[in-house]
Amino acid sequence: MSRYKVLVDSSVWIDYFRLGGIPTLDRLIEEDLVCINELIYTELAPYLMNKQRKDILESLNSIEKIQLKIDWHAIRAFQYLNIQKGINKVGIPDLIILQQVIEEKLTLFSFDKHFKLMNGFLKFDLVNS
Repeated sequence: MSRYKVLVDSSVWIDYFRLGGIPTLDRLIEEDLVCINELIYTELAPYLMNKQRKDILESLNSIEKIQLKIDWHAIRAFQYLNIQKGINKVGIPDLIILQQVIEEKLTLFSFDKHFKLMNGFLKFDLVNS
């Protein structure tokens, strides 16, 4: 794993809150290497608001947010490669996250199987355990 910031995907946060912790994420938080973006925050916030978990929302808000700069051409190219490789049903939000990770040279922490599959031909740092 690189020493760059680690973009933590919503799949990890969901398990983290549900299970009460994930050792790898705990370590990354302690080392101040964690970041999110507005897309990930937006995937999590409505549910947390509905559950009245203002404490978790405040914690997420305190994490560095990397600004999204969406490159639609790159996203289409990633999806085209996915189709060529037989990887189907990758959502646009995942492609936006992928584009940001590659362009910003971030490490991605995700439990989403699509990222593991895409990492086989699109090189980016991925933590998935």
